[in-house]
Amino acid sequence: MLPNGLVSGPVLFVGLLVLSNVFMTFAWYAHLKNLADKPWWLAALVSWGIALFEYMLQVPANRIGFETFSLAQLKITQEVITLAVFVPFAMIYMGEPFKTDYIWAGLCLMGAVYFIFRG
Repeated sequence: MLPNGLVSGPVLFVGLLVLSNVFMTFAWYAHLKNLADKPWWLAALVSWGIALFEYMLQVPANRIGFETFSLAQLKITQEVITLAVFVPFAMIYMGEPFKTDYIWAGLCLMGAVYFIFRG
């Protein structure tokens, strides 16, 4: 629990991971749209700069999450959040069409969630 009982550990863990995944998705893929005509090393430097903010959120998120969840549960949660962030990014920011494969991938991840969180 945070001071004043604002947010519980698991909620803060997920919230920070969502924000960190937004940064990481932009770091990994936005250069394909915005820096396509620039040298790769410039795109890498910009991506590293964005990724710094991702790590500033991801590291505390995983430390908070590890107080409640196992390492495998942390990883599967991160993968679910990654897909949930990536699909809107791909469609809205990158202009990719919706693919039913996103649904199938999400269902596979739900299976992973079941097996990692059961019992």
